[in-house]
Amino acid sequence: MTTLLTTELSELDKKHFIHPTSSIAQQQAEGPSHIFTEGKGVYLTDTNGHKVIDGMSSLWNVNIGHGVKEMAEAAYEQMSKLAFTSNFSTFSNEPAIRLAEKLSKILPGDLNAVFFTSGGSESNDTAFKLARHYWILKDQPERQKIISRKMSYHGVAMGATSATGLKPFRDFTNANAPHFHYVNSSVEEFRTLVEKEGPETIAAFIAEIVQGAGGVNLPPEGYFKEIRKICDEYGILMIIDEVITGFGRTGKYFAIEHEEIQPDMLCFAKGVTSGYAQLGGVALNDRLHNDFKTLSKGTLLHGYTYSGHPVACNVALKNIEIIERNGLIENAKKMGEELYKGLKYLEEKHEIVTNARGFGLLGGIDIVKDSQSGERFAEYLSPLIVKEAAKLGLILRTVTYDHDSIVFSPPLIINKAEVEQMVNILDQAISNVKREVLKG
Repeated sequence: MTTLLTTELSELDKKHFIHPTSSIAQQQAEGPSHIFTEGKGVYLTDTNGHKVIDGMSSLWNVNIGHGVKEMAEAAYEQMSKLAFTSNFSTFSNEPAIRLAEKLSKILPGDLNAVFFTSGGSESNDTAFKLARHYWILKDQPERQKIISRKMSYHGVAMGATSATGLKPFRDFTNANAPHFHYVNSSVEEFRTLVEKEGPETIAAFIAEIVQGAGGVNLPPEGYFKEIRKICDEYGILMIIDEVITGFGRTGKYFAIEHEEIQPDMLCFAKGVTSGYAQLGGVALNDRLHNDFKTLSKGTLLHGYTYSGHPVACNVALKNIEIIERNGLIENAKKMGEELYKGLKYLEEKHEIVTNARGFGLLGGIDIVKDSQSGERFAEYLSPLIVKEAAKLGLILRTVTYDHDSIVFSPPLIINKAEVEQMVNILDQAISNVKREVLKG
């Protein structure tokens, strides 16, 4: 029966379902790699009864783990009372108000006002529009340009795609939005670009503290403090993208707290509901919010149908309660240290593994032909290793935009035994691929 169900669903999948960020050719040739039917804790189970550790929190987002009944109850409770109401024309609802207040308490500094969206791409698009509108209100409409980093990922909406520093995402379309510029993670290069373009033309700088989809790239020491100084010097708004890193992932509520600086805006999504509902947002500091309140005339002509969705906001409130009650931020810090130890062990054991890195429960390793020179294999091996790991019971993600990497982002509930199980499975997967592909 299970085999018949898998076959039926696989054929329907190939015929009707266009998958996001997937190979259409691979889908048509092989069907879906997994059809998941159940999640519990750090585990997922598919239609074949195959149980795997979700080493990526699905898409960096299931922070509290799968199958938490309280989350379903929170959604049911709100749906039973008020499933939806518009928040246009100053209409409002209690969960959205309560969540905005809660976020003002946990967000760093004076990020006290929130605009809600449905996800990360919308959050970053909103930040760009608000930044440009802000400069219109300040009588500096020539400030239109947005600067981001070259290995960054900020989403796939039109503005978010244009801000994404990973070139293959921009090459997907032949008409990116104008006024986006890219720099390496170098303070000097940022200053040079600002001065070349003219600071009076630049609206904002956006960055992830840790670049997720780009390969879990950690920032240079002191980088963000220096960038903040340059932004202040030239009046450029600083937008921090915490879509992946927010809500405990790095061992603090938000990754910016490690840097001890304050952004002007902070974008969030994913971990705010742990994926149990679609929600994102942009938080503004008091200065920007006060300027919007005093300078705006007429209607703020930006909003999404589901901005401040009452069910999603109620789910987010329960998610934050669970994160705090169960000490998941501290657990992310402790288990992140265990994961990093495991990745260093793999680096020491396997000559093809290098650059083990971690930041809370974000981690990564690179696969190389020569660890001394950094020379890569002609054919990337990380996709083969990730595929082998899945067979052995571990879901991970490969990154091959600029280097051959494997990245990690398990749920914040993971324990030491499960971290060790992840490392052991990956160890075996690397050994199997070395034996089969490299004959060694």
